[in-house]
Amino acid sequence: MTTIRTERTGEHVFTAVNDRGASVAVGRAGQDGVFSPVELLLAAAATCVGITAEELVLRRTGSAPVVDATDVRPPGAHELNGVRVDVGIDMSGLDDAARQELLDVVDRAVNALCTVTRTLKRSTAIDMVVAP
Repeated sequence: MTTIRTERTGEHVFTAVNDRGASVAVGRAGQDGVFSPVELLLAAAATCVGITAEELVLRRTGSAPVVDATDVRPPGAHELNGVRVDVGIDMSGLDDAARQELLDVVDRAVNALCTVTRTLKRSTAIDMVVAP
């Protein structure tokens, strides 16, 4: 089981720490020097896709994919109703058949193995416990 601990480190700023000692500053959207919670979710989606596709793409093209995730909700909305993930792959050295094969392999791998995007597609239950 993975647990992330967050502690307040400033006004509207928290530091999230994992059990391996890595940390990231999290705060309100637009605040300097921090990721917002939604930006972290987008980063998780993008990096999950990138990590899943990395070896498949590197083996065939020699370069790693570049992945962007975008929040596509209307301004002011307080619930994500979609995340767009764009995967950039330099396929200039591949013929049409190899390009299609790579696209198919990456798509299958991400749909089968990327925990974050699979969870976002299905949504997930959140059990919030407020303890004294």
